Amino acid sequence: MTAKFLGSILRLLGRDVYAQDGLITVHNHDFMEDQAFQTAYQRGVKSGNVDYHFEWRVHVALWAASIAKSLRGDFVECGVNKGFLSSAIMQHLGWNALDKTFYLLDTFAGPAEELLSAAERKAGYAERSKRGSDIGFYAQTVKDVRENFKEWNRVRIVQGTIPETLNLVDAESISFLHIDLNCSQPEIAALDHFWPRITLGGVILLDDYAYVGFRLSKEAMDALAAKRSFKILSLPTGQGLIVKTA
Repeated sequence: MTAKFLGSILRLLGRDVYAQDGLITVHNHDFMEDQAFQTAYQRGVKSGNVDYHFEWRVHVALWAASIAKSLRGDFVECGVNKGFLSSAIMQHLGWNALDKTFYLLDTFAGPAEELLSAAERKAGYAERSKRGSDIGFYAQTVKDVRENFKEWNRVRIVQGTIPETLNLVDAESISFLHIDLNCSQPEIAALDHFWPRITLGGVILLDDYAYVGFRLSKEAMDALAAKRSFKILSLPTGQGLIVKTA
């Protein structure tokens, strides 16, 4: 039964349903009608001129960024692509009024397939990345990304592969970290590298953690969580949420 078909049935029964991005629920989602959310979300859509219906993922990210806004430290995103999520966040927070820097790390040329492990290649990660490239999902030039972010101050665009570019982030402290690299090795490297600089109460959002097709990414992140003694909240959006408490 498709999400669209199920949604039609539930509407006929008089129940509103959210059915997007692998998530189907009849629970309250009136954030979709909030004007501030819609303004931020549409700014995200503008970054690539395509709406992939990531509404609930963006809702989670805006909440996380709003918490981090009041904490000491800068923002970092590892895996920016065209800037959907970070654009929505900066719009929502009124970025130019904040005394923070947003570091944006990506190849800006699609996924770095050479970083995939043998197990990830066997699991089809490379084929999934190629499909994304074929349909134009991934950024292919940093020029367009720079153009997207030109309205905001204190933005540092860092082009290259992770972990090689991690040392270019010179933030003394970090209150918000978003990781979306579709590949476990650089994701683990990024979180392990930045963990000592995450502010107490700082928020880390993992885009791939529980998402369908990324089991190997979850297993690798769970191993790091055990090593670093932190807990990851698995969300039905496919994301993982960490709040640094110690």
